[in-house]
Amino acid sequence: MLIALAGLPGSGKSAIARELARMLPATHLAVDDLEDAMLRAGLRNSYEVGLAAYLAAEAAAEANLQVGGSVVIDAVNDHPYARGQWVQLAQRCASSFAFIEVQCSDETLHRTRLAHRERNYRALPEPTWESLLPRREALRAWDGERITIDTANANPVELAAGVVNWLQPH
Repeated sequence: MLIALAGLPGSGKSAIARELARMLPATHLAVDDLEDAMLRAGLRNSYEVGLAAYLAAEAAAEANLQVGGSVVIDAVNDHPYARGQWVQLAQRCASSFAFIEVQCSDETLHRTRLAHRERNYRALPEPTWESLLPRREALRAWDGERITIDTANANPVELAAGVVNWLQPH
């Protein structure tokens, strides 16, 4: 099974992704982890490095899916190309697939999360609230099939458990 999360930075994607990976179990692949590693290797922060991180996650996901593992992709996935790569990967690997869009409907809470999150990235800069605005519009334009969850005033463990229940065959 391939599960791809999408949503703005600070929305709670990573907390949900980690819980999903633990509960299923599945491999958790965070695009930001890969991008930070590339920047630490001396690459210049650029569109190409971001794209390379998505492609590296795709390669690792494919390797896991080919041996029968499940994978949770943790990425913003705000561009149709990014989302399309996961759909195509699931088709190539004949894997079941689900998109989970993570939102935080409480803007004050979302801004606070973004401003105070402490990730251990040494090279990847944290986004600003203003930098999220075009990405928010790109996600709003998305009309594809997905499960949408709201992390405002919600426990990530309970949200992930609900997703796992939804994913189980009925």
